[in-house]
Parts: sequence; C-alpha cells; structure tokens
Amino acid sequence: MRRRARTGREHGARQAAARSSWSAIAGLPPREPGTTVRVVGEILVGTAGWTDPTLLATDWYPPEVRTAEDRLRYYATRFPLVEVDSTYYASPAENTARLWALRTPADFTFTVKAFSLLTHHPTRPSALPKDLRPEGSKNLYQRDADPGLVEAVWERFLSALTPLLDAGKLGGLLFQFPQWFPIGRRNKQYLLECQRRCAPVPVCVEFRNHTWMSADNQRETLDFLTDNALPYVCVDMPQGYPNSIPPVLAATAGLAVVRFHGHSEGWTSGNVQERFGYHYSGPELAEWAPRITDLAQRADRTHVVMNNCYADYAHTNAQQLAHLLVGD
Repeated sequence: MRRRARTGREHGARQAAARSSWSAIAGLPPREPGTTVRVVGEILVGTAGWTDPTLLATDWYPPEVRTAEDRLRYYATRFPLVEVDSTYYASPAENTARLWALRTPADFTFTVKAFSLLTHHPTRPSALPKDLRPEGSKNLYQRDADPGLVEAVWERFLSALTPLLDAGKLGGLLFQFPQWFPIGRRNKQYLLECQRRCAPVPVCVEFRNHTWMSADNQRETLDFLTDNALPYVCVDMPQGYPNSIPPVLAATAGLAVVRFHGHSEGWTSGNVQERFGYHYSGPELAEWAPRITDLAQRADRTHVVMNNCYADYAHTNAQQLAHLLVGD
C-alpha cells in the first residue's frame, strides 16, 4: 500500500487542531481523559466496533445519537482507537472507509481486521464482490481458490482502505489466523507475504493454533516476529481449549497490541453473544494495568482493544481500563 507523505509539522498541526476544535465541530463533549495514555510509548484504548446491536440496545449512546454518522462521531469523543471487525465478514467499500475518515478527528486511529479469505478462514461466496463470486454456495478456502481470485481479493481489500491510509488513520491490520494454521515454514512465509502486501501498514498477528505459543515454540515464534518487525497480538482469553493462547505480553515491533476476549463459559458456543458476553471486574482490570504499562515501555505505541462485545461490556471496561492506566 502507498500513501501520501506527510511532514511531521503538518501532522502535528492537524492533531493540535483536532484536539482544540473537535468538540465544537462535532457538537459533542470532548474525549474523556485517560483514553490516550502516554508512558514511554503511547497507549491507545478502544473497542472492537461501535455498532453492535446489543450495544445499541443499551444507554451507552445518548438518546440524540441515532444515526451511523452520529454514533461514530460520538464514539470518537470517547476513545482514540477502534477496531473494525466487519471487514472480516465482507470486504469494505472504499466510500465507507472514506466516510470513516471524514467522521473522526485527525488523531483518531483505526485497526482493520483482515477479510476471512486472506486469513485462511472459510468464506461465503456471497461475501465476495459480485463480479468475483465463483459458482456454487459452498464455503471457499484460500487453498482451494483460483490464484487469480485471491489476487483480486487482496487488491480490492487493500484498495478500499486507501482513504484511511491517506488520512493517516490506518494504524494496523489485524490478521487473526485459525486453529488449523500451525507453526511451520510455509505459514511463516505467508506471514511475510501478508507483511509485504500490506506495507507500510503494520500486520498484527493473532494466533489460534497453540503450537505457535507452546512452551517448546514460544521463543521461536517471538524471535521470528521480532526479526521481521511483525507485531504480536497478545490476548486475554479462556484457557484450556484447543484454540487457547496463553496471556503472554510481548513487544515484537514498534507497535504492540493487546486484545481482551473475556472469559465466558460459552467460549465454544456458536452464539457470538454467549462467546463474548463477559464483563471484566475492577480487580481483573487492575491486574492488567501495570502489565500493559510495562509492555508499552518496550514499544513505540500500544493498542489495547476490548473485544468482549456484548451490550456495553467492552465500552465500559475500556473506559475503566483507560482510567486505571493513568491512575485515575
């Protein structure tokens, strides 16, 4: 991916303008203290989305915040970072990304989850652009797809994100790999291919196959990611399952990432609400705050994403964690 170069002075001026005038422009309260935290590096705290139906059923958004535009603008007064997960299910339209860029402050950051076909997950043909859909209704895997189709999907996915890139708001691309993606030479090479295709945007790597972070392979994995400046996505998630990854915090690049998935007893459920319906307690978050601060001192910037997206769980937990990080 290519982007227009921006001078440090121009970028700094844009950030200063956003901080001083955004509330007036949006007609909304300023961003809450504690959502952007500075230690040695910068910590940005946010959530995995802003439009979940169960969130909209709560009172987290004020009554006057009713439209898609209003919700994103309001969210951006509360948090400096958001992870877009809808892009996993369908490649975004470029105009949608343009609107995201226009509706957020100059210093706002998006992390975008990679489309399912690109992370070796099963993909419904209907999720592909109409002109790329193969015949049949069976789920499509990258290994079985026509190489020309895969190439076109890569091009469409990255091209659609150009408005965020040009606006300086694309902070990273999340590549969450499935349980059937084990450690090995071929899969390491694929990580490097993803990095090459997405440069200069960081490719943040999250594993679901335990072999990458087993006691025998953990050092090899982290050394490989460090040697190639690939950000490792640290996770807090239920343990004891075949796809469980231990909560190891490691900075393997300039960007460090932590994602909180919760500890729901329904982790294996096909119901997303049951799987992520977990609200962290104050003591749980208090244990994590110093660990995140320590991680941030080993990176230039750190993204912390609450992915326990049921009702307002992620949003209230993210606000709690942000205040803990600055000692409020």
